[in-house]
Order: sequence, then C-alpha cells, then structure tokens
Amino acid sequence: MTTPLRLSILDLALVGKDQPVREALLDSVTLAQKAESLDRFERIWFAEHHNMPQIASAATSVLIAHVAASTERIRVGSGGVMLPNHAPLVIAEQFGTLAELHPGRIDLGLGRAPGTDQRTVRALRRDPSAADTFPDDVRELQGYLGDESLFPGVTATPGKGTHVPLYILGSSLYGAQLAAAFGLPYAFASHFAPDALQVAVATYRERFVPSQQLAEPYVIAACNTIVADDPADADAMYGQVLRERVRRFFARGPLTDEQLEEVVAGPGGDQARSMMRHTGVGDGPRVAAFLRDFAGFADADEVMLTNVATTKEARHRALDLLADA
Repeated sequence: MTTPLRLSILDLALVGKDQPVREALLDSVTLAQKAESLDRFERIWFAEHHNMPQIASAATSVLIAHVAASTERIRVGSGGVMLPNHAPLVIAEQFGTLAELHPGRIDLGLGRAPGTDQRTVRALRRDPSAADTFPDDVRELQGYLGDESLFPGVTATPGKGTHVPLYILGSSLYGAQLAAAFGLPYAFASHFAPDALQVAVATYRERFVPSQQLAEPYVIAACNTIVADDPADADAMYGQVLRERVRRFFARGPLTDEQLEEVVAGPGGDQARSMMRHTGVGDGPRVAAFLRDFAGFADADEVMLTNVATTKEARHRALDLLADA
C-alpha cells in the first residue's frame, strides 16, 4: 500500500481586486476550516509580508490566533515570521500565548529576510544588519520557549516551557546549513525561489545534527497548485495567476491589459514562469501525480502547497479534488 503523501497549506490571505481586506481574512479562516474538515492536511501556515496590498497576513501572529480559535485540530503556524523584524522575546511571548491557548497546534517557522522592500524596512525600524544575528536570535528564542532563558532574570511569560516547535525557512544553502546545525526542520520556499532546492535539501540532510526537538532531518518543500474539475479551467487560472505575479513583481506602475501582455511576453514573464517552475496545474489526479513526483524530486517529507486558484469557491474545490485524489 502506498504511504499517503503528507500535505500542508501555505496561505497569504490574498486580497483580490476590489476585495475588502476583512473579506480576504475571513476567506483564510474558511480555507483553514475546509482543510480541517477534509482531515488530509497537516497544517496551515501564514507568511509575514509588509507593504504589499495583495497580501493581508502582515500581522502574522494575530491572524494565526484568529484561525486557531476558529478551528479545532489542524496545526496553525507561521511560514514564516521574519525574525530580524522583531525582538526574540516578543515573538516568544506571542507564540507562547498561542501555544497556551491552543496546546499542541502551533508552529513557528522563522525567516531571515525582511519580507518587504527597503523603504518599509526603515518604517519597521529594522536595522539593515539585523539579519547578521539571525542564528543568535534563533538560539535566544529557543531559550525563551524552552526551560531556561539565555538571559538570566529574563523570562517569556507566556512562553517558558511551551517548547513551540521551530522551523527554519529558506531558499538557499544558508538556511539549510543553519537548520542542520541547530537540528531543526527545514522548509524550502520552492514555490517562488526554486533554483537551489535539491542542493539545499541534500546539504541539510548530509549535515543534520540531532537535537532535543528533532532526532532525524525533516524537510518541507513548497510548491504551487491550481486544481479544477476541468483541466482547461485550471490552465486558464494559471494564466491569470501568472499575469498577477508579473503585475506584482515586474510592472513599473499601472499597466493596461495590452501593456501587461507585452511584459508577460518578455523577460518579466520568463522570470515569473521560472519562479513558478514547481506548479501543478490540472484536475485532481493530474495534480496529485505532480505532488508525488515533486516530493520525490525535492526529497521532501512533506509538501506545502499554495492554493492559488482565483476565487474562494475554486480554492475550496481544489482542496476537495486533492483530498479525493
């Protein structure tokens, strides 16, 4: 009998064109509830991004709290919190609170990038060199969530003793090496930065050192999925998603439809297609086969999918189709 593939979900609380932010946030809640009802997905994670009008998951711990309170069993976490934007003590208190309210259900994925542009880095009061201390900040955070703080007389309350599981996120050898050295699970952002996937995972597995949290290496690899009953509908949605990515990342100012098509046909479109290299498009069986192949290609223990269908109804239907397949 084939072992079921471990699946999870990455959600950005995407805000559609002319959609109220409140509605987008509620869509994330109902997506988590849908995933939980299918009893097929390990976890749902939300990512910290700033100054992006299409993404409403900036206050990541707040959104996690609301989703966790609106569900009962599925794990909920960050994919991730950009730790250099925050004091480790504050993150320990936030996720310690979440762990006390929802024991056994909270994950803390940690990233090193700012999750935004340089102007917003200044608005966040972030020191541009803060990423240099990321390993020390992870250790400090571990201490606050563990049994003994690295700073005598400073305790995270809530936080101490919760042992919220940490995950290192990355898209390069740096994150792989750090996760291996610290004995932590490693999540690779191959849904938008696929180039170093195989070499990073191999490096992580080769250099992994067991820790109190984790005895064996554990890899989560992310990919995109666009699933519909009719493969032609999935293909059409892929075209829409590609254009939105080009508009978001490669357009300079507002574009007419004709101008956007020109960008899609040029280097910007090629780069967006490269970013979306690991994308499963089609009906349920086709995308299920893609996910199994991708897990093997990535040497992943778990596949985290972005469900980038263009409407709430389509996203829910995609989960049904994947669970059935």
